[in-house]
Amino acid sequence: MHPSFADLEAQCQSLANQLTLPLLLERNAREYTDAPALTAGETTLTWTQLRERTAALSRGLGALGLKRGERMMIMMSSRPEHWLIDYAAVHLGAISCTAYQTLSIEQIGYVAKQSQARIVVLEGAVEVGRWQPVLESLNALTHIIVVDAAAIPAGDARFVSFAEVEAKGRALHQADPSVFESGWKHIRPEDPIAMMYTSGTTGDPKGVVLSHRNAFYEAIAVDAVVPVPMRTTSIAYLPLAHIAERELGLYRFLYKALHVYICSDPAGVIPLMAKARPPAFFGVPRVWEKLAAGLKAKLDAMPSAQREPLLTAHATLVEVFRMEGSGREVPSQLALKAAEAEEKVLKPLRAAMGMDALKWASSGSAPIPVEVLEFLGGFGLKVLEVWGMSETTGCATINTPSDFRVGSVGRPLPGLQLRLAPDDEIFVRGPILFMGYLAADGQIVSAVDGDGWLATGDIGSVDAEGYLTITDRKKELLITSSGKNIAPSKIEGMLRAHPLVGQAIAIGDNRPYVTALISLDPDAAPVWAKARGLEARTLEALSRDASVRAELEALMTTVNVRLSRAEQVKHFHVVAENWTPVTGELTPSLKLKRRVILAQYAERIAAFYENA
Repeated sequence: MHPSFADLEAQCQSLANQLTLPLLLERNAREYTDAPALTAGETTLTWTQLRERTAALSRGLGALGLKRGERMMIMMSSRPEHWLIDYAAVHLGAISCTAYQTLSIEQIGYVAKQSQARIVVLEGAVEVGRWQPVLESLNALTHIIVVDAAAIPAGDARFVSFAEVEAKGRALHQADPSVFESGWKHIRPEDPIAMMYTSGTTGDPKGVVLSHRNAFYEAIAVDAVVPVPMRTTSIAYLPLAHIAERELGLYRFLYKALHVYICSDPAGVIPLMAKARPPAFFGVPRVWEKLAAGLKAKLDAMPSAQREPLLTAHATLVEVFRMEGSGREVPSQLALKAAEAEEKVLKPLRAAMGMDALKWASSGSAPIPVEVLEFLGGFGLKVLEVWGMSETTGCATINTPSDFRVGSVGRPLPGLQLRLAPDDEIFVRGPILFMGYLAADGQIVSAVDGDGWLATGDIGSVDAEGYLTITDRKKELLITSSGKNIAPSKIEGMLRAHPLVGQAIAIGDNRPYVTALISLDPDAAPVWAKARGLEARTLEALSRDASVRAELEALMTTVNVRLSRAEQVKHFHVVAENWTPVTGELTPSLKLKRRVILAQYAERIAAFYENA
């Protein structure tokens, strides 16, 4: 832990030991009665409305038999009903768990059985259709709540509409409010607040159980290091099955009484920025990579007279960003030049994008190329990496706007300890560590050792100033046939920095050299082709196009210069397919499913090594 964070630990611990989700919701409804809490499209719920509807749904779930410690699964997009039903279950002491909507039917069956879910909440016909094949095998399941009542199949008494559950619960609450008001007061900070299933890049997903203390210590500690004002704005756009959105959109939301704008389609995030103007925003790498690609395309399309001042200002801020990000002091003359460029050229551009109020932009879940960070830094957008996992309730290490190193994931949060094993695996200990994994019998099994340390499975290094750099996942390191250890994510990140590249996988485990498969970006690649007058527009056609091949050959040459001889990519192939969670090559949090990809393209990969 960084010395400057040490004095914050006791303060964070003290506050987290007092807070629960019901307590914060009650506070917000009492103190910020008619202030906006959740906005989705043209609909806004005030804090009073949010709590009243939560109370009604909590009584409704109780009437269906949901009890303390039992599990409830949700498969729904980001919409107010998702917040409401989740909070309602928590007020009963039940454990809510959101499942990614991209899960296969087989995966749905696995998590539903493993969780022993008593109640499942589904959005509409698509979700009902995907759950129906597994319902008969779920012995613990008693009710299926459906938001879209028209999607309820006839003749199955287990199905009930969301509106019906809320209406019945409202009547019960109005008849006797004391049941709800006395019930939630039994909730303690050490009680479970939610469960999350890990993405499962290897093996079956595990149910990660978090406590109220975990959730709110995380919110308190992050805010202590990078504070935002009370009752400011935020945008929720990631699935609530993702630890980052669950922490930011459900729990930090309550702690800071934020006004959250719900964006169910990630493509609408940038337009929504102009309306919400949030002071903080978390993005997975693909969000920032796509923003960078869009800005590059915008620059390319500008007339020279308009583009040149931007490029000059951009170069100045990139220089400043690099100096700050390496811990060097920025000379006063350069600082003045940057301030002028910021005020006259770059701030108006960010204002047009709704990013003028952005004080802390962060990236996590996967590595992001330094080139992307520097490019965005040149526009005054300091996108700073954080690191964490579901088991650490999200962010465990953090870069701050005044204290960051480019290429690192920052320093540990207040109260978090970090050490490296002899093989450089990262171990962590502290109050944000989860309660444990849910066992098949409903028990929560701790995953820490006797001294409280959790093995993260990530490989890294710590510099003299305490900044952590992630090298790779322990299980994903490539070991070539000559015994060289290679981090594939480093190579993949360099390739993804090019706008043409949507995803890339480096191959070389037990092989004589490294090769790669590249999937083109479905949005940027056609734009790139059109700008160059190419007839090819579809990903399949572009994957065979000579101009695309030549561009990627040039990219590979540039990348290989920056890699050691053992890391250099000897051959690559452009696939015709777009890799997505739906098609199975990516996890719901957009990590590569390496085993799936290696099996899917086994024949193509074998051809790389035919003459080796």
